[in-house]
Amino acid sequence: MKTITKGKNMNNIKKIGLTALAGSLVAISAHAAEMTVSGATVLTYTGKDTSEVTGNPLGMKTNLSFKASGEVNGYNVSYMQTSKDQFAGMSSARLSVDLGDMGTLAYDQGSGSGLATIDDKTPTAAEEIWDGIDTDGSSGANGLVGAAGNSGVVNYIKTFAGVTFNGAARKGSGTKNKDGAVSGAGQGAWDFALTTDGSMLGVDGLAIGAGYGEKATGSQSSTVPEGDDVHMTAFANYSMGPATFGVQASDIAKGGAAAVSQDVMAWGLAFNVNENLSISYGERDVNFQNPAANDVEENGEGIAIAYTMGSMKIAGNRNEVTNNDGTANSKDQNTEIAVSFAF
Repeated sequence: MKTITKGKNMNNIKKIGLTALAGSLVAISAHAAEMTVSGATVLTYTGKDTSEVTGNPLGMKTNLSFKASGEVNGYNVSYMQTSKDQFAGMSSARLSVDLGDMGTLAYDQGSGSGLATIDDKTPTAAEEIWDGIDTDGSSGANGLVGAAGNSGVVNYIKTFAGVTFNGAARKGSGTKNKDGAVSGAGQGAWDFALTTDGSMLGVDGLAIGAGYGEKATGSQSSTVPEGDDVHMTAFANYSMGPATFGVQASDIAKGGAAAVSQDVMAWGLAFNVNENLSISYGERDVNFQNPAANDVEENGEGIAIAYTMGSMKIAGNRNEVTNNDGTANSKDQNTEIAVSFAF
């Protein structure tokens, strides 16, 4: 009885061809791009004030970051995707093209661009002094600048004569869109940040920056013309030995006759006790300019401490505020202890 082997031989030839092709593709991919994976997990204990229900004070955040970079048609292209908190469903992504002397062009879906990169540059040993404080929920904290935001923006970065320009612009609302989707209702916005160190000024240890942006808001009413929200900020940090002192002033001028604008003045002092231990203290005042009532100033302060042991870090901070969110005689506070592991 004759055994028919033609089909088997053809299958074997196909398998050999596909295996060789797969190996070739792997070799090309490995040559064209480099992939790195890093992550961290943070375990927290959070305490609220007596007017709030704390419930279970224990929480955990896990970060997992994927980064790939390689040369595509003569340009260095990189991609970053970070799952900031799998339990809260938060993630961010960024696609960047290095144009050499012409700068870097990117599309940002939450990693940080433009004016938002300098929304608060006051030094701290752990979290910012507004972290965990109740606000109206519009920006995460009162008085934080960032007209264009971080999501759905085109980002351009260029350094010239020691000064770094970081600009962002978007059309429509600042949302994270999947491919083939649109953002829906919303107006456009643009902003930029300029930063430099003290070398160009001949002052070692100095870091300064400023930024500006506008966000279209549309008509506030039928009798009021269209107005833009205008965001501005400037900061200066000076380090001498183990100590760093910083100040920052910001302004958010709201468009429209009845809108409440915000002015911010903040300062912070951080001190490295040794190579492992650092502490900080800061204050932050937000003036709510209400055209239909008296102005109210929100006063906040915070203290933080952090101790690092290799890839492990223990940090704690306590933040307090009066006249919270522009409401006279209201108070809020937040205490947090965090243990983090990087891997």
